[in-house]
Order: sequence, then structure tokens, then C-alpha cells
Amino acid sequence: MKSPFSRPLPVAESAASAVLSVSVQSEDFDVAALQRKLLAGAHDEGAVACFTGYVRAANAGQPVRLMELEHYPGMTQRSIQCILEQASVRWPMLAASVVHRIGRLQAGDQIVWVGVASAHREAAFSACEFIMDYLKNEAPFWKKEVGPGGARWVEARVQDSARAARWDGDKPA
Repeated sequence: MKSPFSRPLPVAESAASAVLSVSVQSEDFDVAALQRKLLAGAHDEGAVACFTGYVRAANAGQPVRLMELEHYPGMTQRSIQCILEQASVRWPMLAASVVHRIGRLQAGDQIVWVGVASAHREAAFSACEFIMDYLKNEAPFWKKEVGPGGARWVEARVQDSARAARWDGDKPA
């Protein structure tokens, strides 16, 4: 079933006018500071939609003590930038930002933040959801969970692919 927010709004601005930001880092992040930065300098925002993801303490019925995230520097940033650019073509965003952590993270740690500023809530919600769905499927991260039973690589989930695929019918002409 499609989200009620999945219909793209007419693009009021060119993709080049949205301020897009990507950070792949080992350091934790401050959600309030990221939202303030997303709004810096603009006064046209009518909405900001944000998503913060955390390392779960359990996955697939198994306890998780920590997660190790690996990536290819440069490639990962370009992949995420491309996702943001795709979103900026679909919806009239004023700004969008992704912060994704790498390295060793404990259960309960913040792992990803996505923020979108737009003049209208529908575009902000839809773009934020699209970006997160595509991050789960397209960004080149490798995740290893460590628990009492040892370590295991996290495999792609069919549900995540299905969530991303639902946007295929919404591609702009």
C-alpha cells in the first residue's frame, strides 16, 4: 500500500536550488543542531521532516550488543548525494541533509539522521521517507552485528527493497 505522502508535488524549484548535505562520520550527532543548520538562512520553510535511526538491541530475535558499519569513502558519499538529488527532482525541497555514522556503535546509539526542509509538509514528509527508503537499499554500507552468540553480517531485507520499490511508479516524467 502506498503512503498517503507518496504523490510528488509539482517541482516549484530546480534541483540545483535545494541545499543538500551529506556527512558520513564516526562521531555522534546532535539532532537539534542538525535541524537548526537545515534551516539556516532560509525563511520559506513551512515544514521540516526528520528521521533519526538507532542501533536496535535485538534483531531477528537475537540480542545485539554492538554494530560495526563499514563503507567505501567517497563512493558512499556520492551514493547518498545522488539519493538527495533524486529527491530534489521529485519534491520542492529547500534543503536536505543526511548524517550516517560508521565504525563501532553500541545498541541504542544514533546511527542515521535525515532532515528535509520544504515550504509544505507533504513534500517534506515524502522526501524524507523516500531518502530513508533509498538509503536502506542503495547506500553502500556493510553492517555486522555482535551479540552473545558472536558476530553476523546483516543481510538486505525483502521488506526494505519493497519499501524502496513502491516509489518506482512515482518517478517524474
